[in-house]
Amino acid sequence: MYSTNSDGIPVSIIITNFNYARFLRRAIDSALSQTHSDVEVIVVDDASTDDTVPIIRSYGERIKPCLKEINGGHGAAFNTGFEASRGRIVLFLDADDYLYPNAVSEIVKAHDASTSQVQFRLHIVDEGQNIKDVFPPPEVPFDSGDVTRQLLRKGRYQTTVTSGLAFDRATLDRIMPVPEAEFRQGADGYLATVAPLYGRVKSIEECLGAYRMHGENHSVFAERLGQRARWRVQHDFLRLQALTGEAAQVGIKVPDNVTLRDPVHLEERLASLCVDRRRHPVPDDSRLALAVAGAEASLKMNMSLRRRMILSAWFLAVGVLPQRMATAVLSWKLLASSRPTFLVRMSKSIRRAAG
Repeated sequence: MYSTNSDGIPVSIIITNFNYARFLRRAIDSALSQTHSDVEVIVVDDASTDDTVPIIRSYGERIKPCLKEINGGHGAAFNTGFEASRGRIVLFLDADDYLYPNAVSEIVKAHDASTSQVQFRLHIVDEGQNIKDVFPPPEVPFDSGDVTRQLLRKGRYQTTVTSGLAFDRATLDRIMPVPEAEFRQGADGYLATVAPLYGRVKSIEECLGAYRMHGENHSVFAERLGQRARWRVQHDFLRLQALTGEAAQVGIKVPDNVTLRDPVHLEERLASLCVDRRRHPVPDDSRLALAVAGAEASLKMNMSLRRRMILSAWFLAVGVLPQRMATAVLSWKLLASSRPTFLVRMSKSIRRAAG
């Protein structure tokens, strides 16, 4: 389960699972197959009702199981796994994703005494493990080094999802436990937001694992644009609240209204407002004001000028088009499954040209 030879520093892979029995073996096997030998594999099951438990038990002493009796959500599963771990570097792997054999070795190479977080790209795969794309897209640069400036400017920097992140244990000791009530979903958002306050972010361009897209994971949950957008807006406010509190601990003040300088947040906020104004979490928002803020913020993004101009124009279009047309344009960008065939082809051409 855990070795301590001179191969490298100890690493913990914490797999968090809830009713993903059909994917779980692939995740566990990928963690056990790492070329770096100083790896412990911890599997946290959050009170699944499927065939998860027999799968976990079939691995015997090769893994450390943490079987919860009551479902506590993403943040609680992170906390349980971290408490059981001993690695100097800690990865949280969603049970429907998996790592490539060299993942930990590459992370260890990138890590040094100044590192709080290592991030890397992932292949997007379908249920059959067929590669469909890369996340984040290669033409979108990671933010690396000291990203505090980006966090203070817009409450966000270019990072990735749970399975593409690894954290230094000393950093996690400072910022954990994850607030469980606030982060029942999206606990990675909490960690990736506050961890950079305590060190540098190292980025690896190589894809070191696979991010599986399917009909039940949170990334495509409830293909209703309004519900997804509303959750993401509220999650951003919770991240900002956590950032503000943690920054105060190290003597940093987060400016007011940083989310209004964040194009990613403004996309979702526009979607929430357009699709379901009645349940939109910010009553005073206006479509035009959000669109103008988004257009201005887009021009300051770390990407090619052409991509910045395209995104800025998109925001303005959503702000001035009639409601029905604006909602369609929003859904085409934020929900890939809603795009007409001609637009899919066009977006691929634009992506290649603007990369």
